[in-house]
Amino acid sequence: MDTQPNGSFEHHFRERFDSLLPSIRERWPDLAQHTLEATRGSIDEVARLIEQNTGLTPKGVREQLEELMHSAEVGGRQLADSLDPLEQQLEQLLDELNTTLRPRIERPVRQRPLLALGVALGVGMMLGSMLSGGRRSR
Repeated sequence: MDTQPNGSFEHHFRERFDSLLPSIRERWPDLAQHTLEATRGSIDEVARLIEQNTGLTPKGVREQLEELMHSAEVGGRQLADSLDPLEQQLEQLLDELNTTLRPRIERPVRQRPLLALGVALGVGMMLGSMLSGGRRSR
């Protein structure tokens, strides 16, 4: 199942360990979270821990861990693919806002820069007093 050299798989497993923990705990619920975390993502240590608690063979454990990693990668790719259309929609919306809203804001600011500066200063002072007032009451 694993086409990567063993060292590469070990490295990849270690990098993805934190995101794989929930899946490992789901598949082997008898393993304590802190015991798994103590392995620091070493696939050999995780495999040994699972072997000791389940009676599975080292090869069987490794195959199941590889399967978990593969499933997580496929799920991650699917999520990324599903987000692509949303990203494109957001870019379109931002482009539309830039072309429609920006001129409507820039024109009054250029015509009355002191008024725009005064409004910005006033809003900043109001926000500042609201935020500092919230801190004093705690």
